[in-house]
Amino acid sequence: MSNPKMPLSLIDFATVYGDERPADAFARSVQWAQLAEKLGYKRIWYAEHHNMKSIASAAPAVLIAHVAANTESINLGAGGVMLPNHSPLVIAEQFGTLAEIHPGRIDLGLGRAPGTDQMTVRALRREPSAAERFPQDVQELAGYFSNESLIPGVEATPGKNTNVPLYILGSSLFGAQLAAHLGLPYSFASHFAPAALEQAVRVYRENYRPSARHPEPYVIAAVNVTVADTEEEAAKQADKVKRARVRAMAGRGRTLSEEELDMLVDSPAGQQILGMLQYWATGTPDQVRTYLQDFAELAQADELMIALNSTSTEQSLRAMELLAQAWN
Repeated sequence: MSNPKMPLSLIDFATVYGDERPADAFARSVQWAQLAEKLGYKRIWYAEHHNMKSIASAAPAVLIAHVAANTESINLGAGGVMLPNHSPLVIAEQFGTLAEIHPGRIDLGLGRAPGTDQMTVRALRREPSAAERFPQDVQELAGYFSNESLIPGVEATPGKNTNVPLYILGSSLFGAQLAAHLGLPYSFASHFAPAALEQAVRVYRENYRPSARHPEPYVIAAVNVTVADTEEEAAKQADKVKRARVRAMAGRGRTLSEEELDMLVDSPAGQQILGMLQYWATGTPDQVRTYLQDFAELAQADELMIALNSTSTEQSLRAMELLAQAWN
């Protein structure tokens, strides 16, 4: 993107549409990354979600390996790995492996949520208290990536001296304070948790402690985008995406008629789900660019992480092109 002040990046949920299999989503992830690389997007991140029929990015490291092997230069990373689900050493070895194979291209965003529901948390063998160790786990992980392991006699091979860049992900003040304290970049999940955005970024910037690697604070803010050639087409796509989101989150696997879905969308539960999508740029390329410029200012962002909300492969690839052209 030729706007030197503000890079654009992408979140890829490896969405499984309709009757597809995860393999279809992975093929699309490769198509996405190849086009994004050509258009000049900065990076693509994949999120660790579990037990969700429509999201196939449960194993980010494996997916990153596949996409990285089919691209040449674009940065790829986890946005994020839910660290309390894993031992820091195992994550250091996974991302150390990626960094050795694809030097300079691998990012690691870290979250402390489980990325799923309570039943699945048990299936992950995750203790409820695991999240409390998140700050220590982040520091242990950082030690493995440098040459200063915090655990005497234990080194990550691969991992050591790869210096994989770490980002703290968050949707509350906790992550903002931790990122500021550790002198790490901070990525806010405003694409689905808009409430604390301005406050969290303010807390992060005001309390930032410069680190050797990051003398300045760095904020990535996530935002939903539906862009099409006409305003009508964009509105139609966005409406479909919203209905699909309510069906997935509030329908709980039930088969719903369109009328039942209408009622669910209008219900308090449906409205709450749509409220999570507060930051959403919809319309023509010009309209979307204006929205994103205003949003970047509101979020005091150094980089925008775009969640492209489309309803088919073709639409999403077209949206990626339109957005890149508009941003240029």
